[in-house]
Amino acid sequence: MKVVGLVSGGKDSCFAMMKCLQYGHEVVALANLLPANDSVDELDSYMYQTVGHQIVVSYANCMGVPLFRRRIQGSTRRHDLSYNTTIGDEVEDMFILLKEVKKQLPSINAVSSGAIASDYQRLRVENVCSRLGLVSLAYLWKLDQSLLLQQMIENGIVAITVKVAAIGLDPSKHLGKEMSELWPHLLKLNELYGSNVCGEGGEYETLTLDCPLFKYARIVLDDFQLVLHDSNSIAPVGILHPVSFHCEDKPTSRNTTNGFYHENLGSVIEVQNESLEIVKEDTCPSSDLVFNLPELEKLKPCISKTQKDNTFTLSCWLQDPNQTSVDLQEDMKIVLLKIESELNEHGFSWENVVYIHLYISDMNIFAIANETYVNFITQEKCRFGVPSRSTIELPLSQVGLGKAYVEVLVANDQSKKVLHVQSISSWAPSCIGPYSQATLHKEILYMAGQLGLDPPTMSLIIGGPTAELEQALVNSEAIANSFNCSISTSAILFVIYCSKSTSIAERIGMQEKQNIILDQMKLVNLDKKRLSGVLNPLLLFVLVPDLPKRAFVEVKPVLFVDDDDDTEIVEDANDHVMSDRKHRTSPFDLCFQSEKWHDECVQECFVHGRICAVILSITTETANKICFNADNLPSITVEEKTKRVAKFCVYRLDKVLSENHFSWDDLMNLRIYYSTSHDISHETLSLIFKNVFDEFSETTKKVKTCNEPIFNVVPVIGSGSSATCMDDFITCELVARRT
Repeated sequence: MKVVGLVSGGKDSCFAMMKCLQYGHEVVALANLLPANDSVDELDSYMYQTVGHQIVVSYANCMGVPLFRRRIQGSTRRHDLSYNTTIGDEVEDMFILLKEVKKQLPSINAVSSGAIASDYQRLRVENVCSRLGLVSLAYLWKLDQSLLLQQMIENGIVAITVKVAAIGLDPSKHLGKEMSELWPHLLKLNELYGSNVCGEGGEYETLTLDCPLFKYARIVLDDFQLVLHDSNSIAPVGILHPVSFHCEDKPTSRNTTNGFYHENLGSVIEVQNESLEIVKEDTCPSSDLVFNLPELEKLKPCISKTQKDNTFTLSCWLQDPNQTSVDLQEDMKIVLLKIESELNEHGFSWENVVYIHLYISDMNIFAIANETYVNFITQEKCRFGVPSRSTIELPLSQVGLGKAYVEVLVANDQSKKVLHVQSISSWAPSCIGPYSQATLHKEILYMAGQLGLDPPTMSLIIGGPTAELEQALVNSEAIANSFNCSISTSAILFVIYCSKSTSIAERIGMQEKQNIILDQMKLVNLDKKRLSGVLNPLLLFVLVPDLPKRAFVEVKPVLFVDDDDDTEIVEDANDHVMSDRKHRTSPFDLCFQSEKWHDECVQECFVHGRICAVILSITTETANKICFNADNLPSITVEEKTKRVAKFCVYRLDKVLSENHFSWDDLMNLRIYYSTSHDISHETLSLIFKNVFDEFSETTKKVKTCNEPIFNVVPVIGSGSSATCMDDFITCELVARRT
């Protein structure tokens, strides 16, 4: 990509551009924001470093690329972490500056910044990039600061301190010092006081005088003044004010033009012809979708909905494709309109959605479906953060469904915490668009489906399914660490989607590799004393036709994140209350005599008495046992066999719930995976389970009877609790939460 580098003069922005070159990008221009008054060294800005701005003008000549500069007119108008277009805010100066860069250099498609740990700055750069159709590159994001500073020095960045403002840093001693000289002292301050080694907490600011990017000249600081801003005895604040400097040429010929005329190389372009008061939003896509409920209902979209009041699952699909299905884009529109209608009917909107499962019939045309998706789920509609998402191809048409099937998890409050990093970095795969890496709600972390992507290149890792799985787990761990947890200790459930292009041997290798990686991660967390409690996660393997980017594997972890502030705690001491929920035999249970193998087909994970996860795996062998009369398998049809299995599933799930003091009112989601090889339609299977639940409701009064099913039937190629055997007749995935 052709990149414009945001430069402040500091070491971080320069090293970020060096990383861009390392990953094959081309820095073709620079952009800098400076104070309106040249005599001012520092502004009261949350966004921009301006100390040393007098020297930044030389960067154009040093690098041989044009430098675009704008004098800051705005101020900090919006102080909260998230940012939306705000007239008069200093962020709009960046928007105007980069808008002009893009206008003059249309080939530019990415922006580099030196963000390391500041979500405040990263989110604002991402906001501007999104509005301008540019990609944010933040290759220093979340890197270890001690190692990062070492790499900067070892890679030839010569930078001096131009501001100090922290305990242990003395303006008279440390201003003007090169980082290579100051580095040991910064490491010591980190040990003593927890200071940020790279100055991310405002401890110090730097000015780069030379680096490998400076092909044509280096900067020599001839004279400067030390200005003491605060003589505080604990953490005095001082600034270095450049008085005079010059550029010293390097013996390098200017052969490259970066696509510009020679006379533009090293030029400085002032961007000052637009006022913040007339900033207009003209880049957000407008939706031409018209909501017509009567017309929509003629298409007969089907829905399912769990009954829990505060957190429930809502799904929609087209049941009769011969009459209603047109193409993937049209089916997506119908399904999303129906979900939007249902949300509105319950007093909710897309901002209440925590997670989205997007199932489509053909991954080859996913981009087309995504065009419709982004018209419904936008950052403007989701004030508290866009939901996380997983995207899977399913054999929908083989079971009589349309080309799109969408499932959303909905919460009736706004307590969710969303991690949405749109910048490409070395940290974890970026999410450029209206979907996030992870969403935390009520102590459950719902992570987006993770592919084996190399974060800085966003390409699938080379090495096949096992290598992809390892990278996907590493990516998942990076995201989990952002929530102060680990997939090795906090996971409730792993759903591992495997492409049909993987062999049985490869899937076995993947499962073995997963166990090794999680054990290694667990040891690391033990060494760091980060183990507050280790969960025994459930494993579910699902075989599907295809995955995004033709990946072999996609990992979807669900984690428990302990919240000390959570008041919704259910203690075991309340047994006198919970005793009423213990499993009592009902007429519905009499169809099944308790046997040892009933327990063998169940995986369970319970967290603090308030979160319950269950995988019920009904293999073909188990299904035959369920349907046996004495020693002989009766001669029954697939449909009759499925009815018997469905009844057992409800019976067994109910027993797990009630024996552990949960009820069906606690149900958040129930997915029923079934293989298309069993030659039964989605409609038939849904009706069978619906009838079983109706019978269960009438017999036990444990479930409310309603028109919509409380479960989602998901057609797959295969599923199971082990990668070695994904030929379950039926697999049930249940998650419940007590409140």
